[in-house]
This record gives sequence, structure tokens and C-alpha cells, in this order.
Amino acid sequence: MKPSVKSGFSNIPLLSRWLLFAEWRAYPVRSLVAVIAIALGVSLGYAVDLINGAAFNEFSAAARSLSGLADLQVRGVQPLFDDALYPQIARQKGVALASPVLELDVTVPSLPGVPDAPGQHSALKVLGIDVFRAALIAPDLTGVPSVDHPFDTLSDDAIFLSPAAQEWLKVHPGDQLALRSGTGIVTLRVAGGLVRARAGQRIGVMDIAAAQWRFGRIGKLSGIDLRLAPGVNRDAFRRTLLAQMQGQLQVSEIQDQENRTNNMSRAYRVNLNVLALVALFTGAFLVFSTQALSVIRRRAQFALLRVLGLTRGQLLRQILLEGGLLGGLGSLLGLALGYAMAATALHFFGGDLGGGFFRGVQPSVQFDAPAAFIFLALGTGIALLGSLAPALEASRARPAAALKSGSGEVALARLATAWPALLCLLVAALLTQMPPLFDLPIFGYFAVALMLIGGIALMPRLASWVFPIVQKLSLKTRSGVIRTLALARLANVPGHASIALGGVLSSFSLIVAMAIMVSSFRVSVDNWLAQLLSADLYARSASSGDTGAMRSPEQFLLAAVPGVKRANFSHTSTLTLDPARPPVTLLAREIDASDPARSVPITGKVLLPAAIPPDALPIWVSEAMRDIYGYQLGQRVQLPIGAHVQSFVVAGIWRDYARQTGAIQLRLGDYRRLTGDTDATEVALILQQDAKPNAVIAAMRKLPFGASLEFSAPGDIRALSLKIFDRSFAVTYLLEVVAIVIGLFGVAATFSAQTLARTQEFGMLRHVGVTRRQILAVLALEGCLLTALGIAVGFLLGWAISLILVFIVNPQSFHWTMQLHMPWQGLGWVALLLLISATLTAVVSGLRAVAMDAVRAVREDW
Repeated sequence: MKPSVKSGFSNIPLLSRWLLFAEWRAYPVRSLVAVIAIALGVSLGYAVDLINGAAFNEFSAAARSLSGLADLQVRGVQPLFDDALYPQIARQKGVALASPVLELDVTVPSLPGVPDAPGQHSALKVLGIDVFRAALIAPDLTGVPSVDHPFDTLSDDAIFLSPAAQEWLKVHPGDQLALRSGTGIVTLRVAGGLVRARAGQRIGVMDIAAAQWRFGRIGKLSGIDLRLAPGVNRDAFRRTLLAQMQGQLQVSEIQDQENRTNNMSRAYRVNLNVLALVALFTGAFLVFSTQALSVIRRRAQFALLRVLGLTRGQLLRQILLEGGLLGGLGSLLGLALGYAMAATALHFFGGDLGGGFFRGVQPSVQFDAPAAFIFLALGTGIALLGSLAPALEASRARPAAALKSGSGEVALARLATAWPALLCLLVAALLTQMPPLFDLPIFGYFAVALMLIGGIALMPRLASWVFPIVQKLSLKTRSGVIRTLALARLANVPGHASIALGGVLSSFSLIVAMAIMVSSFRVSVDNWLAQLLSADLYARSASSGDTGAMRSPEQFLLAAVPGVKRANFSHTSTLTLDPARPPVTLLAREIDASDPARSVPITGKVLLPAAIPPDALPIWVSEAMRDIYGYQLGQRVQLPIGAHVQSFVVAGIWRDYARQTGAIQLRLGDYRRLTGDTDATEVALILQQDAKPNAVIAAMRKLPFGASLEFSAPGDIRALSLKIFDRSFAVTYLLEVVAIVIGLFGVAATFSAQTLARTQEFGMLRHVGVTRRQILAVLALEGCLLTALGIAVGFLLGWAISLILVFIVNPQSFHWTMQLHMPWQGLGWVALLLLISATLTAVVSGLRAVAMDAVRAVREDW
């Protein structure tokens, strides 16, 4: 017989195709659901990757176009520096060409037809250039004047706008453009367009002397672009120039700009990708449940093939092939769907995705072959991993035992070994203690993944422990036939129950984890705003840009308005401490050093004035400064604020949800004394007890500059901030919903497969007098009990994952700490909805099984 057996399986590919297509023909819906689940996970991940890649590349290209052919860029640590440094740098040995630049984010007043309202990033980037020198370094930025006015590039009232800026501002060459300077208006003539600008890039270019005069920046520059002579060592020149500038200037390359953009948006991009992979993980579990049920149902078939000569290796490869094909087909479909999603999102919403990092560019989707290969391999590989455990069990099963009826539960019991699950949970706990890697919570992500895997893998053991206890308790009471049958099934076949339970667990645990994290963040932001917005009214001359300011005489008039008890002015600026990182925000405010917590959301101990050395000034730094730059309480730091480098002491660390790149606060008096800058960008107004805000606003409107002021009540600022918060998390909500839908698909597919596999069981019950309605009630109770256990365990698992997200992933990603908040009401409604959905799914899945004639259903037992 042995030779004939070998000859019977000489054509293994034919047998493999027969087994594969026979399974797909028998259960097409279940296979299709698994393919769709993998496709959705891959499509989300690939779409997010394409969108972020396109936006990042376009943003970097736009930044490179501003620097043109420059070898190095000299920028101030502060936004502006004295233009007396320009000839000193231009005469440096090795400099072939130096082009001065004044770069300003100019506030655009509220104008009819402008899409972005004030406060919504309505600032125009204006570059003041020396046209003769800039034409040799950045020719794309050269204005194109009309034939009738060839010298407009040197005119003091002319500005040249990119096509995107003209479209945004609704102006054309020859029109007048009003821009904000202080509390006044500067009117410029649109003299033409630029030689070339990136699509979507909103910039304006004018003569540098005119920009200095018009916007009150006489004697100031923001940068110098350098072309070096041939043969000059760029790195050596850079080190020499930095040493001469003594910390006042930064010398950077184009790569530093790209690193700055990458560092600014990396955490947001990585978190979106990880969240997209959650959907793929849920799809992998669906492949596991599909393959596990398929292997258990075909256990006798595989045993017969083993008896006839099929080897263990051939059987293992066959099952892995089935799972791999599901993953491969799903991945290919996901790549096509992801490309379409990315193209649609970029066309209608741009590359921002709610994060606010890539404004002012118009990216277009480009096929990314390496990323496509990675997601193809990832989708296929994760499907193979989902098939691995069932394949190993089927290949190792003894044929004689597998041929016996009822061996399926034994096989599932082998898949339910507890020690791998416990090992996953232990390793996850250890990973939570690890520091960030490459400034990202890599170990935190792995901890979340292992927590999910360990929790789901532990469910068979929990089911085998919980349901027998419930059955024993039920037997002590008078229970009807429906409860008896349902509990008997769950108690005696916990392996089958646990497969359906895993889908509920994975879905609900992710719902709980994300809901707790988002709710904790939102409530913490709301509380933070309540502490920060302690004044009765806030006023500013510009909600965006850096050309809106209130001069000293104007500040005096504001403080003297009837009804104002106290006016606390503040000034916002930036410091570039690392050319490869985004600038740090510098906030000069009225702060009581003896009790800074009254105006600053301090998170810990503070240094009192007596502990501050006499030769240093106090500063209060955000949590991001502690994490990124290593600032600690009591540490002495040197900062170039004003004309010289000044010594400061970190007097406290505060929570800042508005600036993840770092922020420093110092007293307004110290800032003005060091810099000589007495302008203010905002004022917090404390009103007299009987003063009405509307009356105070009306009085301020009557001031000569009152029309330029923007007023906000604390409630309005909080509402707008929370609206922006919700918009930033819009993609997060979408990805979470998709992952939940995939999980519910898995629950439906698993219940359907198990119900159809129990047709003979239902036929026997019909023979002994159980009605169709009672069988459906049994299925409903089984689904309800399974889902209830999944919800209970899923809540505990989701709560544990939320702790990782709140206290590890978010602080390591965005340098924010927050308080834990439980959204009990929302979670209760979701749990109820999931419970009802799973119960109805079990009933609907059973309708087909109980519709069969009782005699026909049990024909194989005759």
C-alpha cells in the first residue's frame, strides 16, 4: 500500500488547490470577511503613510525652495538679529555670496472672501530680500514685474505673491493688499507673481529695505543665506563661524530644516500609523479565528489525508498557504484601497490630517513602492502568524485521535495553553518600564501589542474557568431548559466559546483604551485651560503672525479704560536652541516668583526667590523642555535673550498642552530689561466688580487703534480650543471606528461559522422536543453570556492598556502628562450596544441552522 499512497499524492499542487478552493466555495462569506479585514487594516496604514509622506516631502521641498542654492543658512537664535552682523559674515574668508533675508509671518486682517478667519492661521509668509543677491541663490523667489514697471522689485510699496497666495487672498496684480503692522495697516500693491513657487505655497516677496521699514523691523534681519567658495570645507567653516558668533546665531544646512520638520511631526505621524495597524491586528485575529474554526471542522479530513500518506510538513504548508493567501489577497486589495483613500484625502482635505504640521502646501499622492512592499509583507505575514497556531496543532495531531468525533475541543484546548499568554503579559509589564527609543515610545507600543495578544490568548483558559462555575451556580437554582442548554454548551466546550469571545475582547478593549485616553486628555486640557484663563477678558492685536503688537502708549491707554481693574500684558517670541528642532516658544508674562502657581500650571516643586542666585534670573519651563533638552528644577542654563547670553535658573516645571516642542516662561519685566522690547502681543484684563465685559469692549473700540483689537472671553477660548482638540483627533476617531467594525465583523463571522457547524446538534435537540424558538433563545443567551464575559475582561484589559497610553505613550510622544479620567457613561452605552449587537448576531446566525429539517440535519448520525 505504501507505494500506491505515495503515487496518490504525487501531484501535491493539484491537491492543494482542491483543498483550498473547496474550502472557499463552502464558506465564501467567512473567507471574504477575513480578506476585507486585512484589506481595511492595510489600506488604513498605507493611506496614512502615503498622506504623511506626500505632505512631508512637499513641505520639505517648499522649505528647500526658500533657501535655493545656499550651502549654509545663518539664522538667529532669537527671531531677529542686528543687521550689523551681515557685513561681518559676508566678509568671512570662504564666503562667495551672502544674501540677507527678513522673514516675517505677517498678519492678514479680516477681509471678505478670505477663507481663513482671524485666529485660524491667517498669516502670510513675507520674505524681504536683496533682489540682486537673492537672484543668484534663490532665483525662484524673484518677483516678475510688469513691462510697464520694471523696477517694482525695488519699490517700497510693491509685493509679489505666489499663485496660492493670490488665490487665498483673492487679489490679482494691480490690486491693493492690506497687512497688519502693529495695530496699524500697511497697504501694499500686488506688483506681480514669482518666477516659480510650489503648489499651495503661500508666500510674498518684497524688497528687504521696504519690508524693514513697512513692518517696523529697521536694522533687523532674520537670516543670511551663504554660498561658499569652491573647495571650502563646509563643516569646518560652520564650526568656525559658530565659535565667532558665541551662541547668538545658528548655522544650519538644508538637512537641518528637513530634520526640524521631521522632528516636529514624527510623533504624530508614528502614532497615526500605529493606530492604523490596530485595525490590521484585529484583522489578524479574524484570520486566526477563521483558520482555527476551519482546521477544527476539517480535522477528520486532515487525519484521513495523513493516513493516506500526506506528511506533516505538507499539511502545515497547506494550512499556512490558505492563511497566507487570505493575507496576500487582502493586502493587495488594501494597497489599492489605501492609494485611493490617500488621493481622495489629499484632494479634499490636504495633507494636514488634523495635526496642523503641514499647512500651506498642496501635496499630491505618489505611489510608494517600498512602503507598498512593506505593507504587503506585513498584511501577509500577520495573516500567516494568525494561521500558525492552528496549522501547528493540525500537523502534530495523531490521525487516529483526530478521526474520532469530538476531538475538536481537544485541539482547541491545546491552542489554549496559558503560559504563552502569561509570558506576553509579563514582558508587556517589563516593557512599560523602558525609556523612549529615538524619542518615541517604541517599547510602549510593543507593550500594548503584547497586552492585547496576551489577553486574547488567555481567554480560552478564563472561559474554561468561568463558565463551569456559572453552570454549577445555576444548577443550584431552578433554571429552565434554555439556561441549562446554554450553560452546558459554554461550560463543556469553552474552546469554541473562547474564539468568539476573542473578537468581543479585542474590539471592546480597544474601545475602552482609546476612550479613556482621549477622555483623560480632553478633561485635562479643559482643566488646564480653566486654570490658565483666569482673567475676565483677553485682547490682542493679531491672533496669528508676528507683526501684530501693542506699543507702550497703546498699552497705557488700554489699562486706563474705565472698568479695567488690572491689565496683565504678555509677549510671545521664539528661541532656536537646536537647528534640527523646531523653535522653543518664549513667553514673557506677569509672574509672581513667590507664588508662580497662581498664573502658571506648575507640576511639582518650585524654587522660591530666596533660592535663586543673585546673578541669575528665574524661568519656568514646560514638560517638553525637561524631556527634550534635559532641563531640571534648579538647573542653571545659558540663554541668548537680548544682546547677550544671560544666566537663568529653572524655578519650576509646568504643564503645557499647546506647544509640544517646548516653552519657557519668564517675567515680563526681566524680558523687557534684557531685550529693550516693550511691545505686547496680548493682554489679560481683570475687570472691576461692577464692570460689564461688553461695555469695556465698546470703550476700547473707541480708542484710535480699537478697530484692530480682537477680544475673547475665557469661555470662547475654551470652546475654540476644545473644538481644535476634537478636530485633531478626528482621524483617531475614524481609525478607532474602523477597527471596531472589523472586530464586529469577526464576531459575526465566528458566530455564523460555529452555528452552522452545530447543525447536527440542533437537529438532535429538535428530535427530543426542543423548538426552533428555544434553540434561537439558547443561541441568544450564549451570545449574551459570551459578550458579557468579553466586555468584563475587555474592560480590565482596556483599562490596563489605557494606563500605558496615558502615562507612557503620550508623555514619551508629545511630552504631556495628564490625569486619568473614566468616561463611564460613554463606555456603558458602547458596552450595551456591543452586547445587543453580538446577541442579535448569534440569533441571526442561527436562523439558517435551525431552518433545516430535523431528519436531514442528523442524517450523518444514522
